[in-house]
Amino acid sequence: MSGRIEAGERLSSIRGLADSLGVGKNTVSLAYEQLSAEGYILSRKRSGCYVQDLDNQGGEFRETPCPVRPDRDQGPAVPEYRYDFRYGRINPRDFPLSLWRKLSGRVFSRSNLGNIVSYPDPQGEIGLRKAIMGYLNTARGVVCRPEQVVICSGIHQSLNLICWLLKDDYPRIAVEDPGDDRVRAIFENNGMEIIPIGLEEGGIRMDALDKSRTGLVYLTPSRQFPMGGVMPIQKRIRLLDWARRTGAVIVEDDSDSEFRYCGRPVPSIQHIDAKGRVIYMGSFSKTLAPSLRMSYMVISGAMMTTYKKVFNRYNTFVPWAEQKIVENFIQGGDWERHIRRVRLANKKRHDTLVKALGTAMGEKVKIHGLHAGLHLVLEFSTLGCEAGLIDRARDKGVGISPVSRYWFRKDQYQNNMVVVGYSGLDELDIINGVDRLHDAWFTSFLPRG
Repeated sequence: MSGRIEAGERLSSIRGLADSLGVGKNTVSLAYEQLSAEGYILSRKRSGCYVQDLDNQGGEFRETPCPVRPDRDQGPAVPEYRYDFRYGRINPRDFPLSLWRKLSGRVFSRSNLGNIVSYPDPQGEIGLRKAIMGYLNTARGVVCRPEQVVICSGIHQSLNLICWLLKDDYPRIAVEDPGDDRVRAIFENNGMEIIPIGLEEGGIRMDALDKSRTGLVYLTPSRQFPMGGVMPIQKRIRLLDWARRTGAVIVEDDSDSEFRYCGRPVPSIQHIDAKGRVIYMGSFSKTLAPSLRMSYMVISGAMMTTYKKVFNRYNTFVPWAEQKIVENFIQGGDWERHIRRVRLANKKRHDTLVKALGTAMGEKVKIHGLHAGLHLVLEFSTLGCEAGLIDRARDKGVGISPVSRYWFRKDQYQNNMVVVGYSGLDELDIINGVDRLHDAWFTSFLPRG
């Protein structure tokens, strides 16, 4: 196609090409047979293989470059940090590996062979849905039946299903600003108009939501992402009253709820929803592992009827075996023990980070999102911009994350904050990492002005 080998030109013999490339003769023979079958070459007995005339009348063909094999010496595509405080990292020590192997062996037994080679329940395995229902009722106050629970492949797939379910009736959606930019991208990719609503004490601004004239809102009330505020009961009641008056739907993302280190976790909004206006979402990404790609939704009666009508011919996106492993994990009591263990581990990391920041930086930094979650937001009044903070930290071998990406309206962002995650680090590394951050920001980094 490119003209490097002209029409009528004789190709190398099978033996000759095999020797020059260092491959077997069968490999070259199969390649030549494929080229012949597709019409690129013509094989002549006792003569060889010749390039066919493709009759390319001045046309152009896109050349596909040869794939480059990854070189182990090239290193990773992203920078490696000695102390990685970037958001979303999970400590490998927190994963229950030995128990997971045991449960996997139990699931992949001969007695389950019929289930392994069959399609799973489209809505998720009934045993897993019952296990999740029981856990949510006890831990989050969620009131539901197993037929209201849908197993999904991560929060993002849950949101895609919600968009397909509601976007015709609700083409505009209100979101917290700041809020998760990946979530906004899902709504935008589904053709929905984003209505950003700013925050006030206790969460989303209700006066702005009232004026937004939208019938759909996405919230993270148990721990606002990324700033970490908790919506109080008074505002939750106002929110449900707004939904009842306007016929709106509330999408409650509760995926960060397990990690609260001061007092008991705040019950969900769905817990006090008597009119079925809330779609509740949770995930195993932070409590077990993001790679598991497993989440769940609880959908109320009327919307569940629509869901079954729209998605009755869809298969589940979550493999049967993973569902059964998690089902056994919950039903055997291991889930509650695991939650207590990782909550305690992350509380120690949280407390170590807060103490280290206080010792090293004192009143030079304001901390947002204390006593919950897996990250903190640091706000500075005298240092340079976000990009400078991140660059200086990187020069010292410390990884941190930007906050600016979470603002929909960039003009509302003060450009003086960063996200510091702690769930992927050990306590000693947290202390040493904060020392390096202090050196980067207060020893090497001159204040602006």
